[in-house]
Amino acid sequence: MIYVLLSVVCSVLLSVLLKLARRFEIDVGQAIAWNYVATSALTALLLQPTPAGLSEPGVPWLALAALGILLPTIFLALAASVRHAGIVRSDAAQRLSLLLSLLAAFALFGEQLSAFKAVGITLGLLALPCMVWRSGQPTAARGAAGWLYPLLVFGGFGMIDILFKRVALAGVPLGASLQAMFALALLVAFALQLWRRLQGRTRFTARSALGGVLLGLVNFGNILFYLRAHRALPQHPALVFASMNLGVVALGALVGMLLFRERLSRLNLGGVLLALLAIAVIGWK
Repeated sequence: MIYVLLSVVCSVLLSVLLKLARRFEIDVGQAIAWNYVATSALTALLLQPTPAGLSEPGVPWLALAALGILLPTIFLALAASVRHAGIVRSDAAQRLSLLLSLLAAFALFGEQLSAFKAVGITLGLLALPCMVWRSGQPTAARGAAGWLYPLLVFGGFGMIDILFKRVALAGVPLGASLQAMFALALLVAFALQLWRRLQGRTRFTARSALGGVLLGLVNFGNILFYLRAHRALPQHPALVFASMNLGVVALGALVGMLLFRERLSRLNLGGVLLALLAIAVIGWK
C-alpha cells in the first residue's frame, strides 16, 4: 500500500503546485508544457520503451492523438479549476470522473452492471452538483468559473480514462504508449504557448521552466507509483482503485481546508462526503 500512499501524495501535490504557481510568478501554461518534457524524459529513462511497440498493426493512433490533445488542455482546465474552485472541489471532480469511465465500461466494453456499482454511480451523480454549487459570489463570471471548470475536469478526465482503456485493449506496450502520449502532449502544449507568445500574452521564463520540471517530476511520480501499486497487488485492483480515489479526495479536502483555508458550504461538504461514499461503494466489489 506504500505505492498507493505515494501516488495519493503526488496527485494532491500536483494540485498544490498549481495553486501556488501564481504566487511564485510561474506561468501555468508554460509550466504544463515543460512538465511534458520532464515526463517524456523520465519515461524514456525509467520505462525504456521501444519504438517497435508502435509499429505493430492495430495501434489506435486516433486514441493516442486524442490523448495528446486532451492531456495538456485538461491539465490547463485543472489548473483553472484549482484557481477558481479550490483544491477540494477540483480533486473530487477529477476522481468522480470515474463515473464516466464506468458508464463507458458498461456501454462500450461489455462490463456487467452490479448493484454496488449502480448505487455508487447514483451517489456520485448526486455528489457532483452538490460539490460544484457555489452561492454568494461577488460576480456572475466568478460564480460561473467556480462550477464550469470542475465540470470540465470531470468530463475531461473521464474521457482520458476511456481513451486509456481503448489503448490498453489494443495491446500497446505501456512504455511505448506513454511515450507517444507524452510526446504528442508536449507538441500540443508548446504549440499553445508559442501561439500565446506570438500574441504577446506571455514570455518564456526560466522560473516557469523550472516550475514545469518540478510539476513533471510529481506528475510522473503519480503515474509510476499508481502503476507499481497495481503490480504489487495484482489480485486486488478494486482495493488499489478505491484506496487511490478515496485517498486523493480525503487528503485534498484536508490540504484545501487547512493549508489554503478553502471554505465549503454545508452542501459542498455534503457533496465531498457523498463522493467519498460513492467511490467506496464502487470499489467494494
